[in-house]
Amino acid sequence: MTPVRVRSSALLLAVMAGSALAQDKPPGEAVIARNLAATCANCHGTAGVAKGEMKSLAGRKEDELLKLLADYRSGAQPATIMHQIVKGYTEDQLKLVVKHFAALPAAKP
Repeated sequence: MTPVRVRSSALLLAVMAGSALAQDKPPGEAVIARNLAATCANCHGTAGVAKGEMKSLAGRKEDELLKLLADYRSGAQPATIMHQIVKGYTEDQLKLVVKHFAALPAAKP
């Protein structure tokens, strides 16, 4: 290789390494919320819009959803599976999920 080609390759590698390091930062709150909320899609639909008898989550008020989740956790709200699922999340994680769904457009009637 010629010296110019070596320098160009070294510069390219340095830029690529710097780019990879810049992307190695922790994900933002919105990404974490979206990833946590994705686990709800099987029952509550993609983007929180459910089909059939299941309740949609998109566009609902944060305090309403947090209360409902707390009731599932305590057993005050009867459920087939939600009482078990909600216990697998921390309060902070639930707040992120609720914030995510509240920010989405509500399901159309």
